[in-house]
Amino acid sequence: MSRFDEPLTKALDPKTAKLLHSVLGLETVGDLLRHYPRRYAERGELTSLDALEVDEHVTVVGEVSRLMRKPMRNRGGTWLEVEVVDGARNKIYLSFFGKGSHVAESRLKTGRRGMFAGKVGLFGSRSHPRWQLSHPEFELFEESEASAEEFSAAPVPIYPAGKDLTPWVIRRAVGVVLDTLGPLHDPLPDDLRRRHGLQDLGEALVAIHRPKDFADVHRARQRLKFDEAFVLQAVLLQRRQAAVAWPAKARPRRADGLLADFDARLPFALTEGQALVGEEIAADLGREHPMHRLLQGEVGAGKTVVALRAMLQVVDAGGQAVLLAPTEVLAQQHHRSITAMLGDLAQGGMFGGTAVTLLTGSMGAAARRAALLDAASGTAGIVVGTHALLQEHVQFADLGLVVVDEQHRFGVEQRDALREKAGGGRPHVLVMTATPIPRTVAMTVFGDLEVSTLSQLPSGRAPITTHVVPAADKPHYLERTWERVREEVGLGRQAYVVCPRIGDLEGDEGDLGASADQPPGDDERRPPLAVLDVAELLGEGPLHGLRLGVLHGKLPPEEKDAVMRAFTKGELDVLVATTVIEVGVDVPNSSVMVIMDADRFGVSQLHQLRGRVGRGGLPGLCLLVSDFPEGTPARARLDAVASTLDGFELSRVDLEQRREGDVLGAAQSGKRSSLKLLQLLRDEDVIEAAREEAARLLADDPELVAYEGLRAEIDRLLADERAEYLEKT
Repeated sequence: MSRFDEPLTKALDPKTAKLLHSVLGLETVGDLLRHYPRRYAERGELTSLDALEVDEHVTVVGEVSRLMRKPMRNRGGTWLEVEVVDGARNKIYLSFFGKGSHVAESRLKTGRRGMFAGKVGLFGSRSHPRWQLSHPEFELFEESEASAEEFSAAPVPIYPAGKDLTPWVIRRAVGVVLDTLGPLHDPLPDDLRRRHGLQDLGEALVAIHRPKDFADVHRARQRLKFDEAFVLQAVLLQRRQAAVAWPAKARPRRADGLLADFDARLPFALTEGQALVGEEIAADLGREHPMHRLLQGEVGAGKTVVALRAMLQVVDAGGQAVLLAPTEVLAQQHHRSITAMLGDLAQGGMFGGTAVTLLTGSMGAAARRAALLDAASGTAGIVVGTHALLQEHVQFADLGLVVVDEQHRFGVEQRDALREKAGGGRPHVLVMTATPIPRTVAMTVFGDLEVSTLSQLPSGRAPITTHVVPAADKPHYLERTWERVREEVGLGRQAYVVCPRIGDLEGDEGDLGASADQPPGDDERRPPLAVLDVAELLGEGPLHGLRLGVLHGKLPPEEKDAVMRAFTKGELDVLVATTVIEVGVDVPNSSVMVIMDADRFGVSQLHQLRGRVGRGGLPGLCLLVSDFPEGTPARARLDAVASTLDGFELSRVDLEQRREGDVLGAAQSGKRSSLKLLQLLRDEDVIEAAREEAARLLADDPELVAYEGLRAEIDRLLADERAEYLEKT
C-alpha cells in the first residue's frame, strides 16, 4: 500500500484524525498532504479583510489594537470586544462571553499579533456594518517559540479549516506526517518533469507545507498544479478514447420524414449558428461511433430547437431520443414546448408523427405505467423526463440519442447510466448548457466532449435592462420596484419575483441567522427571504389586487404544472417562485423579474434567471434587490451582472470569485475536489501543456500499464467520483 493510502487513524492521534475526517472529510495521508494552504502569512504583511464573505469559516492574521469591556444588555455582567487591524488598517472585531472572555483578556494584549479563526459575520447598523468573529479560536505568534521563529523566518501556511478545527491544528498534523513520510514514488515520468522543469513530488509537498521562502511556494505550486491538470486531462482523454471505441448505430439524416416536415413548418428562419451547429450534429449522428458533443449557448440562443431537430433525425432513422432535465418543472416545460413546436407531428400513429412522452418520479401510478410502456415499446419516439429515466426498470426499444439539459446539474456517472440503456451499442449524446463556459473550463470540465457554441440570439429577442435596488440604503427604490411591476401588469404583461427560500416547508434549512452568543443589541443578518412569506406580503401590500401565483420545488407535480400552465396562459399576473424557473421556462409575455436577496445567488445563476424575461419581443427589466451597501464583494457581484448581458464575460467573473476547487462540481470530482491549486482562467498554459503530455503518453500506452503511480492517481480521482455519485443517488 502506498503511504498516500495510509489511513490518518494510523498516522495521527485518534482525536486529530477524527476531527480532520468529520470537518474536512480527510481520510488518508494523501488527503491531508493534498489539503494545501489557502495562503501564507509573513511578518509586516498582515491579512487583508477586503475579501471576507458572510458565514465563511475564515482565518485572519492581524494585530490587537484595542480591548473593551461592555455591559450585557438586559442581563448582568459584561462581555469582551477586541479590535484587530490588518495590514491596511481595516478592522475586525472579536467577541468573547462568560469565562472565555476572561481567558481571552489575559492573553490578548494590545500590539500582539496572531491568527484568529472562526465564522465571520457582518453586524452593526446597515449603514455602517462591521466584520466580527464570535468566540474565535486564536494562536498568538509571541506565545509560542516555534511559531515566533516560523513567523519571522518563513511564510506561515494558513489552511482552509472549519468549525472546531483551526489552521494550526492542521499545520501540526501535516508536520507529523511529513516527519515520517519517507521517499515517495513520483507518478510523473522523469523525462516529462525535466521537459517542464518540475521538481520531485516529495520535494514539492515539503515545500508547499514548509516553505523557506515564497520562491519555494511558487516552485511547489507549479509542480502540484501540473499534477492536477495532468491527471484530469488523462482521465478525460481516456474517456474520449473509450467513447470512440464503442459502437453506435448510425442515424443518418433522411431527405424526407419528420425532420423535413418540421423544418418546412418552422415559422422562423434558423440563425446562421443554429444551422451550422445542426450540420455538425447531423454529421456526428450519421457515424458508427457515438457522438459526444456539448452545445453551449447564451440564454435564449435557441438550443432547444437544435436539440429537437437532432431528436427528429434519430426518430426518422428508427430510433428513440431522450431529453433529461434536472427538475420536474423544466421537464414539464420541455414536454409542453416540444409538443407545441411539433403540432400534429407529435400525435404519432395515423398522422405519421411520433409520440412525445413525459416521465417524472412523482407521476401517478397509471400515468407512469403508460409512459414506461410507451418507452419500452417504441411508441414514444421522444421521451422527456428527470432523474426517473435513470432507474433500472426504465427500458427503451431502441435508444439512439440522449440529450442532457443543463449538464452541470448531472454527474458523469449519471450520464453514463442513461447511455447503458442503449443495448448493444451506445447512444449518441448531446449535452446542453446555458451557462457560457470559458475555453479553459471547457477544456477541463468537458474535455471528453466536442464543443459547439451558439452565440447569436434569434431575431425578436429584446434587450434586458438590469438595475441593483439598494433596499437598505434607499427603501424608496424598493417601493418604486413594486410600482414598476404594477405598471408592466397594467400594460398586459407579467412578472416574476424570485426568492432564495421556500418558507416554513423547509424549516430552518438554508437560514443564515446569527449565532446564539451574538453581542446583544447588534443587528444580525436575517434569514433569506422566503417565497411563502413574500407572496403573502405582496398580496396584502404593494401588489394587492393582482393575480399572484406561487411556485417552488416542494409543490406536488400536478400543482406545479397547473401553476406554470396558468402563468403561461396569462391567468396569473405575477409568479413568486424559487429558482425552479431558472432554466427552460419560456413565457414570452413576461417582461420584468425582481430577484429578492439577489446577493445570495451566484453570478451565472442571476444571468440565467433574468433570461426568463425579454423573450417575446418585449423589453426586459431585471431588478436585483439587496441589503448590501456599495463597496462589499456581494454588491460588486451584482454590479457586474447589471453592467453586461455577455454571459461569457460573466462566467469569468463567476469563476474568479468562486473558491478554487468548486469549479468542477459533480461533473468531474467528488467531495474532495481534484482542483485545489489549478486556476482555470489563469493557468491555461499549464492545462494545455498537461493535455499535450497526457495525449502523448496515452498514444504510446493507452492503459498506462508502465505508469503504476499515475494509474493510482487516476483511480483515486475516479473513486471520489463514484462515491459522490452513489451518495447523490
